[in-house]
Amino acid sequence: MHDTITADALSFRFGEKRILNHITFRVREGEIFGLLGPSGAGKTTLIKVLTGQLRQQEGNAALFGTDTRSLGDAQRRRIGTMMDHFGLYERLSVFDNLAFYADIYGTPRSRIRAILEEIGLDESRNLAVSRLSKGMKNRLSLARALMNNAKLLFLDEPTAGLDPATTREIHTVLRRQKEQGTTIFLTTHNMFEAQHLCGRVALLSSGALIESGAPADICRKYNHQNQLRITLKDGETVLLENGRAAADAVKEYLENDRIGAIHSTEPTLETVLIELTGKGLE
Repeated sequence: MHDTITADALSFRFGEKRILNHITFRVREGEIFGLLGPSGAGKTTLIKVLTGQLRQQEGNAALFGTDTRSLGDAQRRRIGTMMDHFGLYERLSVFDNLAFYADIYGTPRSRIRAILEEIGLDESRNLAVSRLSKGMKNRLSLARALMNNAKLLFLDEPTAGLDPATTREIHTVLRRQKEQGTTIFLTTHNMFEAQHLCGRVALLSSGALIESGAPADICRKYNHQNQLRITLKDGETVLLENGRAAADAVKEYLENDRIGAIHSTEPTLETVLIELTGKGLE
């Protein structure tokens, strides 16, 4: 399997302030890769460097094997980006916004209705963008990213501030894109999104990558407590070491029908990030 994105010792500064610090990672073709980190960690800057909007001062980055500092039209046509609501024209209708981008990409306008149906906006195609809710604008931004049948999607907080139903619908669209072979690079504050949508994630703090891997593997790595939390039917909570020593106690509780719920206490990605950086994702 080929690498769609490569970054080697990538660094970027604004003046004297270092925003990205010697970042190295790979994103494989056809995977959903998540980038997590507190506000100000450098996530959006990294996307801008990877898409050629900014030029790094040190290191190298490539998309589809081409240096990001020399991306041509052929490579750019394979990339879709969703960054907040940047580039949406408030006075134009939903349909006309996509028609504008279809003409830029050289994409047939016949794709527009199919994409709007896929993301649940077809019935609103004649509404002006100014009349859309935040969730609908997010869907439209995603539709625009899909207009050119991109093989690589950069999505910056695609479900931020959305209700759970809309979030699930967008996740369905993204999984469908992955099944079609699209590589997806996303930033997110949504832990459910990161743990259940991404095959691998990287944790970014103060411009440096501090951990990476499959979400479940990262959580297991930092599971220092490794306990079982048992809630008994009378409301009492019991903590036991998660090992053979707990077997007899659990067996006794089960035989006496006393267990209301039982959970392991492995950390979440957010608690790992807090442990490593002292900061949450918000």
